[in-house]
Amino acid sequence: DAGIGGISAKFLKVLTANRRLFAVRDVIRAFRALVAKFKGEATADVTVAEPLSDKNLDALKTALKSVTGKDVALNVKIDPAIIGGLVVKLGSRMVDSSLRTKLNSIKHAMKEAG
Repeated sequence: DAGIGGISAKFLKVLTANRRLFAVRDVIRAFRALVAKFKGEATADVTVAEPLSDKNLDALKTALKSVTGKDVALNVKIDPAIIGGLVVKLGSRMVDSSLRTKLNSIKHAMKEAG
């Protein structure tokens, strides 16, 4: 029904027959990671407080490409709890410029000083 054929359909049938259909999401994620690695691409997980405009997304991709030297695909997650700014995770590197983290840092500094 989903229009899947060939090897992919056979693979899904094997997963279904072995009662492993719950693993499909992880299989797809792992396959995408392998394809990206083969193509020399990187994937960044980005958390923002509110949706970014296309202009901001393009600027972020450009900035990350200048750092990594690779094309970067973005997985954008919206989390209003970070208040503002953004959190970027690229491989083992993470940059947290969220307002929530900055406020927590100030709060801890004030506790230590007082």
